[in-house]
Amino acid sequence: MITLSALAALAECHRSELDLPVEPLLLGARTIDTDLEPVVMGCLNLSRDSTYRDSVATSTASAVRRGRTMAAQGADIVDIGAESTNATSGRVDVAGQIDKLVPVVATLAADGVCVSAETYEPEVVAACLEAGAAVVNFTGASTQDDVFDLVAKHRATLILCSITGSDVREITDVDRAGDPVPGLVAHFEERVARAREHGVERLVIDPGLGFYYGNLTDPSMRIAHQTQVLLQTFRLRSLGLPVCQALPHAFDLFQDQFRQAEPMFTLLARLGGTGVFRTHEVPQVRAVLDALVSLDAV
Repeated sequence: MITLSALAALAECHRSELDLPVEPLLLGARTIDTDLEPVVMGCLNLSRDSTYRDSVATSTASAVRRGRTMAAQGADIVDIGAESTNATSGRVDVAGQIDKLVPVVATLAADGVCVSAETYEPEVVAACLEAGAAVVNFTGASTQDDVFDLVAKHRATLILCSITGSDVREITDVDRAGDPVPGLVAHFEERVARAREHGVERLVIDPGLGFYYGNLTDPSMRIAHQTQVLLQTFRLRSLGLPVCQALPHAFDLFQDQFRQAEPMFTLLARLGGTGVFRTHEVPQVRAVLDALVSLDAV
């Protein structure tokens, strides 16, 4: 059970990490202090295989309409992907991703929407950046040098996801032997340094809570791990960068009230020190974050 005393004990155990500052988030011409102004990243899926059905757009016109709606509802970023990260979903080749993504990216960017392209393919990154994407949500590792060069060339913002295989579609295990944070910090330290070497200046880190892991197939085990990492986000701030968290769906826990899951986990993530919130439920999450900004604890 999550209790105030348990949260107090967690804070006391890691007191030296509790209030670590992070760099501002740079999105195009905007400079955002995510501690004062939390950022909402709305998910727009162009793959029919995506688990969260309400986020799926089946045509370019539908995707553009949904992207505009998300922006109007309070999304600072609209994150668009053309291939599901589910273990059983079909692969979409480079040409297929470009065909789906570019018309949507170009139209929304022309409307002034801050667009993020989610992919692990350098060719897709290049096409989306040329079409006007301001953010790359990079779900790969083996091609990182090529992607870093492209992001640096376009002065885009890079969301660097925790990927232990070659890309998000390679099924790996998450470290559950003990404290998950030191391993995440070590993972990001090396990759952030590499990105800096390639000239990437605008960086966000994402622990990858929304991805599939071979040893987290039990729903209760998965949500327990996600909750633990969300509440300890503040410890990742030792890297000096804003942290993006994919908010859990927790379908088995919330059942027919599953649309309440992401707003609830928004509260835990914000208390934990998250600055960027990746969600399928933009208006609900924006409302929760606005309320937290407005209210005082004492």
